[in-house]
Amino acid sequence: MFNMISVVIASYQYGHLAAHCIESLLSQTQKPSRILFVDDGAQDCAHLPSIYPDIEYILRPQNLGTVANFQDMLSRVDTEYVLFIGADNWLRSDSIELLTANAGADIVTYDIVVTGELKSEITLRVPGQTHAHQGDLYWDRQGLHHGSMMYRTRLGQQLGYGKRFVDRANPQEDWNLWDKMRAHGASVSSIQQGLLYYRRHRENFLKYAGVDLERSHLELESMAE
Repeated sequence: MFNMISVVIASYQYGHLAAHCIESLLSQTQKPSRILFVDDGAQDCAHLPSIYPDIEYILRPQNLGTVANFQDMLSRVDTEYVLFIGADNWLRSDSIELLTANAGADIVTYDIVVTGELKSEITLRVPGQTHAHQGDLYWDRQGLHHGSMMYRTRLGQQLGYGKRFVDRANPQEDWNLWDKMRAHGASVSSIQQGLLYYRRHRENFLKYAGVDLERSHLELESMAE
């Protein structure tokens, strides 16, 4: 459907992983209306436009920070819906087709497959919320928030991103938007399938504030014994 869904691929120090994400969008059974790629000042994605010239790029010379970066990218979207995805993750090949078929609600969520070399760390962060699935972990997000939910662009632009926890390194910007959309009566529907492959890796792991890496690794080793 024309002018239905834009996907924003957000990267910061993920230039070595971004091709996998881009390929997952270009190989969809139904392509999104727009694909916008933003490197927020890490300057490690300059090689991508020559390899994938058919998507739109914003390669920032300086870092804006998560909230300002997301807000700026949201202002550039002109489709009915928008979906943000980290450049370190990827979508199942029929995701856009299924999301288009389920359009109608203000927010569409779906389940997540947690993968990557540090996938087991998710069992410490959200204990009891995942289960084993084909060598990875399945995270049921029925009717619940996550950072790559699809939402109605105009409502998102009206409410905007913002910091939920101003005293934490991770601003939880997508949680803030979710809370505001729900407070404004946004309707939510869910696709009960794992569409997003959420890669847990060292660069991602280090983002979380207050995480004691040595303690967490010892806990993981203990769980494996």
